[in-house]
Formats: sequence, C-alpha cells, structure tokens
Amino acid sequence: MTSRTRKPLRVALIGWGAISRRVAALLSSAPNAGDIAIVGIGVRSVAAVQDAAPGAALIADPQQLAGLELDLVVEAAGREAVAIWGEAALRSAPVFAIASASALTDASLLERLLQTAEACGSQLILPPGALAGIDAIAAASVLPLDQVVHSIVKPPAAWRGTPAEDMIALGELSTPAVFFTGSAREAAVRFPQNANVAVISALAGIGLDRTRVELVADPGVAANCHRLSVSGAFGRLDIAIENRPLAGNPKSSEMAALSLVRTIRNRIAPLSR
Repeated sequence: MTSRTRKPLRVALIGWGAISRRVAALLSSAPNAGDIAIVGIGVRSVAAVQDAAPGAALIADPQQLAGLELDLVVEAAGREAVAIWGEAALRSAPVFAIASASALTDASLLERLLQTAEACGSQLILPPGALAGIDAIAAASVLPLDQVVHSIVKPPAAWRGTPAEDMIALGELSTPAVFFTGSAREAAVRFPQNANVAVISALAGIGLDRTRVELVADPGVAANCHRLSVSGAFGRLDIAIENRPLAGNPKSSEMAALSLVRTIRNRIAPLSR
C-alpha cells in the first residue's frame, strides 16, 4: 500500500475568548498537534489582541478568510459573530462550525447561511457543545417525536449578568428555583450565553418553537447541568450531564470547548467518533 503524506488541516477560529483559547491550547498539546494548523483568528480589533496562537494571522475583515486556504472555520465568538462571519466562512472553507447556536433563532440568518452553503457546496455544522445524546435525538427524529424538554440547571452565580437577575433574587436562594419556562427559541434569544445549547437540542429534534426549555437556578449545584427528556415513536430517552464550568467564563462549560476540539479532530482522524 502506498502511503500519502497528510497536509495539516488549516483552521480559522472566529473569536479569541475563553472557549477559543481553550480549544487552541488543547489542540496544541495533543499528540497529533502537527496535523492541525490554526492559521487565522477572526477578531473585532486586531490591535486589542496581544497573545494570539503562534503562526495565526489576526484578521478583522471576514473577506480575508478567502486568502487563508482553509479547510474549516470554527466560530466561538458570540451570536453577533455568526451573522458577521458566517457567509464569508461558508464561501472560504468547505465547513463552518458554529458554537453560538443561539444565532440560528434568526430565521432569515439561518436561511442565508443555508443558501450560501448550498451555492458554494459547503456545509454548516452544529457541534453538540455542552450536551450529550444529540446524535440519538437526531436519529429519533426520523420518526415522529411527541415531546422534547430541556432543563438547564446552573448555580446562581452563572445566571448573574442575565435577565434572571430581574426575575429572581439569585443571592437569596436556598432551594432550586425555576425562573423561566418557554420555547427553545425564546430561551436562546433572552439568555444567549446560558441557553445557547437549547438551539442545539431543538434543531436536532422537534424545532425551536416546540421544544420546551426550563431554566433553573440551584444553589446546591456547582456544575452546569442539562437534563433532556425525549419521547416519540422511537420510545423514550432521558439524558443528564453535569459539566464543569469553563475557566474564565462560568456561563459556559468545559464541554463546549471539548466539543469543538472533537469536531476539529474528526476532520482528520482515521476513525471519526
């Protein structure tokens, strides 16, 4: 058998916050680090970044992605960044992975991205992020689903700086409190940092408007917890996951970064898993 030399996977990261930094650190310390090259980082202001990944070009103009010969663009910069960078990413690389799933609650934006992907022969992918079992929910949705309920349970500190502060006395809780119940679309729009993952479970299953989301502040937990309950023609599925908060950003989970690392590695792995 003739062996072939693999060229490094050329990746651009959109955003250089806690998640992107963690992804870059994990990739650089992996045994196959040489197989993946972060060649670009999209940021709002090049002058504001002092410690970018070695060898990566800092860019503030989405059109600059076209000159990087990219294999993959990975967004982890917040909902607004998807609209700014998304179409250019799909024109510049065969795959655009979105971490800020709450951006897809904008139906017109989602339609534009899908149309661009269709026209360019590229693909928009939505990694599972902080969740588990998304593959099972997507598979189950081949048959009719009756119900998807997604409960997001976090310590009170994780809800600070969000509308939860106007809905509940976070500092006075002694027991778990449900402070929001509604659709995945509404949850992601109102709580884009904390309930971003509700879009992932919704798009895998019965959609943004039929998926029910419960947001809970619980002083008895230290982790960011997700509980998914799904029922339909396939049977019943119950999933629970407790995620360690991401260092430097308690509103996100360590698993959110790990999911992106998996997405990137799977582009070159002999066994995709």
